[in-house]
Amino acid sequence: MSRYHSYLNSAKQILQSYNGEEPFASFLKKHFSANKKFGSKDRKQVSNLCYSFFRLGKAVINTSLEEKILAALFLCSDKPNEILAALKSDWNDTINLSFVEKLSIINYSILISDVFPWKEELSDGIDHENFCKSFLIQPDVFLRIRPDMRESVIKKLQNAGLKFQIIGDNSLALLNATKLEDILDIDKEVVIQDLNSQRTGDYIKSQISNFKSQIKVWDCCAASGGKLIMVYDIDPNIAITVSDIRESILTNLKKRFQRAGIKNYKSFVADLAKEGFEMRNAGYEVIICDAPCSGSGTWSRTPEQLYFFDEDKIERYSALQKKIVSNVIPQLQNGGSFVYITCSVFRKENEEIVEFIKKNFDLQLKQMEVLKGYDKKADSMFVAVFERL
Repeated sequence: MSRYHSYLNSAKQILQSYNGEEPFASFLKKHFSANKKFGSKDRKQVSNLCYSFFRLGKAVINTSLEEKILAALFLCSDKPNEILAALKSDWNDTINLSFVEKLSIINYSILISDVFPWKEELSDGIDHENFCKSFLIQPDVFLRIRPDMRESVIKKLQNAGLKFQIIGDNSLALLNATKLEDILDIDKEVVIQDLNSQRTGDYIKSQISNFKSQIKVWDCCAASGGKLIMVYDIDPNIAITVSDIRESILTNLKKRFQRAGIKNYKSFVADLAKEGFEMRNAGYEVIICDAPCSGSGTWSRTPEQLYFFDEDKIERYSALQKKIVSNVIPQLQNGGSFVYITCSVFRKENEEIVEFIKKNFDLQLKQMEVLKGYDKKADSMFVAVFERL
């Protein structure tokens, strides 16, 4: 058996044993740790086969698992591949053709629109076909350069011989596999943050600038904390409060804030979806609600989530978001700003939540936008800004 058949058999074994209950990256790491026979190149090749398979999402190819993996590799590749060269040389010779042309070559019945079949659930303005095509492409990794670090960061990247693209004043795009930890001081010099996540900072900044004196900002669903570091970089004097339902998140956030030089902030654990939630003496000028969501705008980074997604989850996330905003908005002072953010492309998590807020609270919608990332090798997000009357 050639090593290429071995790669294919290993990918089949992994895919058949994975059930989607944990991030595929974690599952792979455990698998390779338990099977020491895989060298660095072996791990890379097998991982690529698996991720290519997931990138076809819900599209069905009526053939064997082995053939489907190879077809996925062909459709997701834009340059010659040694596995295809060994096992499907005729496909490999036409690797630079368009997706439509490739479909005619593999001769399997498959529609690009089947990759993401929930067209009717999409937020307004999203091009379904182009969104589907984006799943076949590995997105870039994006960096936000922190204040006064631009010159040194660019010089370090140039000295390391890395290819990168400068976007605007403080954003950089690099290939996803780029190793940065040995070159840059992560969180101190740069923050690894998607391009559209960085764009939400423009909306947050516009609200912060409305207040003349020191203000209180609450990030109620902190997660990794990237937006709070962005808030700190906008104005280090802002009184920051951060919360999350998980203690472990706040523990990790504390370490990250230390690297970022953020010392003065408040944090607390809270289940914001719990009925009867209340806070004393809140009165925040700005509340950022980066709500728990399907994450559908980020699935090109984690295509296994696309593959295993159940449409019923859309309603569950929408219901959760309504509970959270209902508990959070009362903590906003009069004249304050509420910034609602998701990394979802589903209308029920985006525009429908906006309509829910408008109907149930004394808030005025000031801005709303779907931040499309599928044409930029970035994530797609949604942001809406309200003012309390």
